[in-house]
Amino acid sequence: MASSTEENYLKILFNLTHEKGEVNISELSTQLGVSMPTVNSMIKNLQKNELVHYEKYKPVTLTEKGKKTAALIVRKHRLTEMFLVNKMGFGWEEVHQIAEQVEHIHAPKFFERMDEMLGFPTVDPHGSPIPDKQGRMQELHYKNLSQVKAGNQVILVALADSSSDFLEFLNSRKLKLGMELNIISKESYDQSMLVSYPNRESETLSEKVCEKLLVRLVE
Repeated sequence: MASSTEENYLKILFNLTHEKGEVNISELSTQLGVSMPTVNSMIKNLQKNELVHYEKYKPVTLTEKGKKTAALIVRKHRLTEMFLVNKMGFGWEEVHQIAEQVEHIHAPKFFERMDEMLGFPTVDPHGSPIPDKQGRMQELHYKNLSQVKAGNQVILVALADSSSDFLEFLNSRKLKLGMELNIISKESYDQSMLVSYPNRESETLSEKVCEKLLVRLVE
């Protein structure tokens, strides 16, 4: 059974691999806020336990065993976030730190019951996919709002950033998943967008914000 520290490494490897395709030691060091020698030592431990592949000066990759182990940690994290929002009334900006602690509980029946109580959700409160009990995760192919042309209508379905600062920004603009957005115009100079949605006749969103909003076109 992996320690909580090892599980944190596996989860970050899993998430970075999905974002970038490969991960190097320096990226892990930056993400975890620890020194390169510390990361190297942990990667050697994970390799000894057949959870990662690593050769000096090459990216770190998860083995099949490592991928499944990491996916199940992510599953526990995202199920917990969903439970906190849907069943306990927490805001989506409040749940990450709590889920960071709960994800290290080794009690499969606990999370199976949580999953059942939630109605077997496939995404978390931020629209990220929840891996299934076998560690399989569906690939969701959405557009960034910044890629959409003026005149289109879209539904906000997920976020590329679930930091508390960004979530609080969205709260201040009353933006939630599931909302339909009308793209009124797009500024050619800075790529900012003027949009409308329920409770907002018009709202200007910067290119930085639009890149973090994942949407699907209304057919």
